[in-house]
Amino acid sequence: MRITALLLAGCCTLLAACGGADRPLATVNQVDLSRYAGGWHEIARLPQWFQRGCYNSTAEYSLNPDGTVKVINRCQREDDEPAVAEGQASVVPDSGNARLKVRFDNWFSRLLPKIAEGNYWIIALDKDYRTVMVGEPGREYLWILSRAPTLPDDQYQALVDQAREQGFPVDELQRNRDLIPSAVAR
Repeated sequence: MRITALLLAGCCTLLAACGGADRPLATVNQVDLSRYAGGWHEIARLPQWFQRGCYNSTAEYSLNPDGTVKVINRCQREDDEPAVAEGQASVVPDSGNARLKVRFDNWFSRLLPKIAEGNYWIIALDKDYRTVMVGEPGREYLWILSRAPTLPDDQYQALVDQAREQGFPVDELQRNRDLIPSAVAR
């Protein structure tokens, strides 16, 4: 795996573990992880330096026999091979599977495993498991994901409004379609 992907994974989990909020972050009540498993497309995100230059980002989740969740994040970078980060998520007890701790497999997480764990909180999930919004209590991270590579504007706006109500800086959201380099978009 390339050093960029390793740094991406390590920094994501480190930064997600940091921060705090003045008010608690509400999550959905219950998540059926078997329905949640599968592929998701990133629709929008708060900008993070570890995702700089990434577009067409996807996440793939699958259930492990021990009850953890395998995580594979991918993104394309202009004039570069895809970046891949693999990790594992563990359910936070008594969270209805809506709060997970994610740790990516890299040198940093092996050196400092607890510090390298990041919060992955499911704060919105439609009943058909077609769209999801994931954040963390410090409101520094936010991802809007969909099973399809695009999301109708009204559905996107409804999620943005919900994120705003929960205290996320939604004016900073970057939509995936705006991240695609012009040469690739043609």
